[in-house]
Amino acid sequence: MENLYTLIINEENSNQRVDKILALQIEGMTRSAIQGLLENGNVTINGNKCSKNTKTSIGDVVEVILPPVRALDVEAQNIPIDIVYEDSDLLVVNKPKGMVVHPAAGNYDGTLVNALMYHCGDSLSGINGVLRPGIVHRIDKDTSGLLIVAKNDCAHQGLAEQIKEHSFLREYEAVVYGKIKDDFGTVDAPIGRHHTDRKKMCVTTKNSRNAVTHYEVLGRYNGFTHLKLKLETGRTHQIRVHMAHIGHPVAGDSVYGPKKVITSLNGQCLHARVIGFVHPVSGEYLNFKSDLPDYFVKFLDNLGR
Repeated sequence: MENLYTLIINEENSNQRVDKILALQIEGMTRSAIQGLLENGNVTINGNKCSKNTKTSIGDVVEVILPPVRALDVEAQNIPIDIVYEDSDLLVVNKPKGMVVHPAAGNYDGTLVNALMYHCGDSLSGINGVLRPGIVHRIDKDTSGLLIVAKNDCAHQGLAEQIKEHSFLREYEAVVYGKIKDDFGTVDAPIGRHHTDRKKMCVTTKNSRNAVTHYEVLGRYNGFTHLKLKLETGRTHQIRVHMAHIGHPVAGDSVYGPKKVITSLNGQCLHARVIGFVHPVSGEYLNFKSDLPDYFVKFLDNLGR
């Protein structure tokens, strides 16, 4: 079944290319996917078909016909997952380091989605299409911690809206290289795809989106700093890119950190510790906190010695 997405253009998003606006507004849709919808005539402005170059004006009504979600060609697998909370609309999972969130090239099984399909059956939202059922936001393979999953489209839309409005609380803890001078700080720097390495992100003004990370120093060690980080936005690799940008990459990060990697960490020392949000159906405020995993605690203990 097709879905109709409607957007009324205001002053903030007027006089911009329609493909750029829609890529920012529709959760889970890339700019190239939006351009495909435009080419197929699935996007209209005030009832008229438009191209990707069409610019918007205040008061324009943009309508997008989103294609039906395809059947997921991924196997349900009986993989144990740490479920922190669950009801008929959503669940909160504590993801271990090393688990991929959703299937992609090279990782078609053993992922969180494979486990969720076994646990939830058909009770997962389909807003994000074939490869991301129920996934409202994600964390990297080698990042541990809390992740929320929607069981229906209503819950998914409500949670995605809170993320978009920056009212969804996401706090992380990390150990980064070097001594950060100030006890509190903010990194406000746009993030986009790296111009030569398409697997990486970087701070750039070209084809980028605004990104804001707040940090607080929790502890200082010889050559390292323990941080609490609060996301105001949620861009791909945001914390890892921002910390590297200010000269303090996350310990163990083989992509954005120094070439000599701390292999004992098996990935970046980064944990999604707290999430807080208004339940999209009941209206109740929920807050969850995950204990620091063993790898993180052991690393801090070793630094303390």
